[in-house]
Amino acid sequence: MNRQLTLRGALIALVGLLVITTSSMYVALRMGALPWPTIFVTVVSLAALKRAKGSTLQEINVTHTIMSSGAMVAGGLAFTLPGLWMIDPDANFSTVSLIILAVVGAILGTLFSALYRKKLIIDEALPYPMGLASYNTLQAGSKGGAGAKTLFASMGGSVLFTVLRDGFGKIPALLTLFKGSALIPAFSIWVSPMAMGIGAIIGPLFALLWFGGAVFGYYILTPLGIQSGLFASMAEADVFRSNLGIGLMIGTGLGVFFKAVGSKLLAQRKLEDKPKATFNRTTLIVALVLLFSVLMLSLGTELGLIEALVLIAGIYLATYLSGMLTGQTGINPMEIFGILVLLVIQLISNPSLIASFSIAAVVAVACGLTGDVMNDLKSGYLLKTDPRQQILGEGIGGVIGAVLSVFVLLIMKASFGGFGTAELPAPQAAAVAAMVGGLGHVPAFLIGLGIGLVLYLVNIPSATLGLGVYLPIYISSVMGLGALISGVLKAIFKKRTETAKLQDKTGLVASGLLGGEGITGVAIAILSMLK
Repeated sequence: MNRQLTLRGALIALVGLLVITTSSMYVALRMGALPWPTIFVTVVSLAALKRAKGSTLQEINVTHTIMSSGAMVAGGLAFTLPGLWMIDPDANFSTVSLIILAVVGAILGTLFSALYRKKLIIDEALPYPMGLASYNTLQAGSKGGAGAKTLFASMGGSVLFTVLRDGFGKIPALLTLFKGSALIPAFSIWVSPMAMGIGAIIGPLFALLWFGGAVFGYYILTPLGIQSGLFASMAEADVFRSNLGIGLMIGTGLGVFFKAVGSKLLAQRKLEDKPKATFNRTTLIVALVLLFSVLMLSLGTELGLIEALVLIAGIYLATYLSGMLTGQTGINPMEIFGILVLLVIQLISNPSLIASFSIAAVVAVACGLTGDVMNDLKSGYLLKTDPRQQILGEGIGGVIGAVLSVFVLLIMKASFGGFGTAELPAPQAAAVAAMVGGLGHVPAFLIGLGIGLVLYLVNIPSATLGLGVYLPIYISSVMGLGALISGVLKAIFKKRTETAKLQDKTGLVASGLLGGEGITGVAIAILSMLK
C-alpha cells in the first residue's frame, strides 16, 4: 500500500499544528472569527514536501489534514467555554475535565465524519468549497501551467486585497448599500473575496437558497411583522428571526433522524428471511469508541451517565448537520449546535452551570472538527487519497490539538485576566452564555423546526435556508453575489467547449479568492498573537 501517512509528513504537520492551533485560539477569542486554515496548511505542506524524495500529492494531502485539525477544536472551545467564566469568574473547572471534554469531542468528530464520508462526499457529492479549493491548489501547485497561473494570480490578488483591508484598513470590511429605517433593516455586503469564492463554488442552488432565506427573514418577515404589530421593535423581530432560523436548521436534524430510522426499518424487513449480519470489525471499533466516550464523560466530568448517553446521540446528529452545512455552504455554526444539544438535555435533566458549558463545548469541538475533516476528506477523495490513513491522521492531530487547545485557553485566561473584556471579548461565547438559560423565542423555534422537518423530507435543503434566515444579511448577500457573478459569466458563453473552459477557470479563480483571504487571515492571526 502507498505510504501516505509518513513520519516526515507527521513531524512537519505537528510543527504546523502547534502554530495553527495556538493562533486559532487567539483569533477566535480576540476577533470572534475563525478563518478556515485549509488553504494555508495546504500551501505550507506543498512547500515543505513538494521537492522531498518520493513525495506524492496524497502524502501532502494527509500532512495538511493533520496540520489543520487542531484549529477547529480550538474554535469549539473558544466559542463556548469562556461564557462560563463570564457568568461566574470564580468557576472551578478542572484541567483534567477540560482535557477529557476536548479529547472526547475530537474523537467523536473524527469517528462520525468517517461514518458520514460516503453519504455526504460520494453519494450526495456536496461541493465542500474549502476542500475543493485545497484540491485545486495542490493540482495547480504540482502541475504548473496555465491553471497554476490562473489560481495563484487570483490568490495573490486576494492576499493583497485582504492585507489592504485587514492589515492597513484601506478597504472597508462592510459596504452598506441601504442604511435602513424603522421598518426595514440595513442592507450591507461583506467585502470579502473568500465569501464570493465560496458562493461561486457552492453554485446557484445553495447560494441563492441561502440568500433567499436572508431576504425572507430581513425584508419580508421583519417589516411585515413590525407593521402588523407582531413585533414591537426591530430587536424583537431579530430575536424571532434568529430563533426561526435555528429551528429550520434543527428541523433538518430531525428529518435526518426520521429518515435514518425509516431506512433501518425497511432494511430490517428485507433481511427478515436472510441470515443475520456478522458483527464486523468496524462495528466493534465504533462500539468501543462510543463506550470509551460515555465512560470518560460520566466518570471524568460533571455529566451523569444519562446525560452522557443523550449527549453522544446529540453529537451524532449535530455532526451530521455540521458536515452537511459545511459541504453546502462552507459555514459551520458549531456553537449553535452545542447550545441546542444542551437545550435538549435540559428537558430531561438539570445540569449544573459547569455541566451545561461542558455539553456545549464537547458538541462544538466535535462539530468543528467534523467541518475540518469533511473538507479534507473531500480533497482526499478527489486526489484518491486513502481515507483510512487520512482519518487516522486527522484523529491524531485532533487529539493533540485538543490537549494543546485546553492549555492555550487556560494560559490566555490567566494572562489577560478573563474573558468578555476589550482584549478578549469572545463574542460567540458571550452569545452562548446568554442562551444557556433557554431560547429567546420558543414559538419561533418550534415553527422553524416543523417547517425545516417538512422541507427536508421533500428534499429541500432546509438547513441552508435556515442559515440564511439566521446569519447577518451581509454574509448571505456576498455569497449570493458570488454565485450570481459566476452564473452570469458561464451563461455568456453558450458554446459547449467555451463553457467548459470558463467553468474550469471560474473554479480556479474562486479557489484562489477563497485561499488568498484564508491564508492572509491565518497569517495576520499569527502576527497578532506574537505581538
